[in-house]
Amino acid sequence: MHTSQQTLKLTLLRATPAIMFVVILILFSILSPRFLNVQNLTNILTQSAYMGTMAIGMTFVLLIAGMDLSVGAVMYVSAVLLILYLPALPMIAAMLLMAAIGALFGLINAVFIVRLKVIAFVVTIATLYVGRGLALYVSSTRTALAPSNVLAFGEGAWFGVSYAIWTLAALFGVALWIERCTPFGRYLYAMGADYDGARKAGIPVGAMTFAVYVLCGMFAGIGGFISLSQTAAASSNFGYGVEFPVVAAAVLGGTSLFGGRGSVVGSVFGAVLIQTVQNGLVLLDVNPYLYPLVISGIIFIAVLLDSQRTQLLSRLTRRQIRTDTA
Repeated sequence: MHTSQQTLKLTLLRATPAIMFVVILILFSILSPRFLNVQNLTNILTQSAYMGTMAIGMTFVLLIAGMDLSVGAVMYVSAVLLILYLPALPMIAAMLLMAAIGALFGLINAVFIVRLKVIAFVVTIATLYVGRGLALYVSSTRTALAPSNVLAFGEGAWFGVSYAIWTLAALFGVALWIERCTPFGRYLYAMGADYDGARKAGIPVGAMTFAVYVLCGMFAGIGGFISLSQTAAASSNFGYGVEFPVVAAAVLGGTSLFGGRGSVVGSVFGAVLIQTVQNGLVLLDVNPYLYPLVISGIIFIAVLLDSQRTQLLSRLTRRQIRTDTA
């Protein structure tokens, strides 16, 4: 395949999520007259806030070719601990507590990954089960009802825009600044592109790895707070399986599972895309048992797109190297 054809294919692959989003909007707007009204679109953004928040944290981890599958457990255990032990905390303090619990889980993950050299996939699978097991034990498997201060967050709005959307916007702005305007952000891309090369260049790869896992856990805790404020309770299924849509959201938005490529912009877009699909299915009264099939299809598409993008970029890079050498 000629370089020009490969470049065109790569462009199309990168544009595929946006094309999917447009097609989904058109399809659901035809099938349901309620889909495109302002209130429903606002609901989609509000409901996307928790996943978008978690996808931002996941992006930092994926940029260094890492993985964190414990984010759903972080949601659950931090929510249960807040409800059972500190339900009277003010709204912001409650959010910060859940963020701190998430950061602690991220720190534990980082210790095993950096200090003990255990594969991130294995470590975070283990902390997923530890977190869920701890939450089930503490709550005695009973549903924990959210306190009034948390519910006030879910019901609150500023200038007609929900607190959830404002929170996502604020976190997105900070994350985008970190990604694009700080040495920390540049180090992430360098580590993802060539971990050993980054270490030899003097980048503190160990400290950076600690930082991204702590950030991912923190964002998971905040995402759990947002979700708790909307669902009003933490049942045994709270946060269950959410790690996979979160990863899919990041990858759909262009973040590579192989590290070194991506942005929080695309990750938030991916979260909105997934929530748009779920919202449309609800409006069409589709059998809820089909939802996992649809989400699994989206995850498959995300992984396939990432694989194709990575292969094409590898070919283009090799061709460029040969051309420069010649």
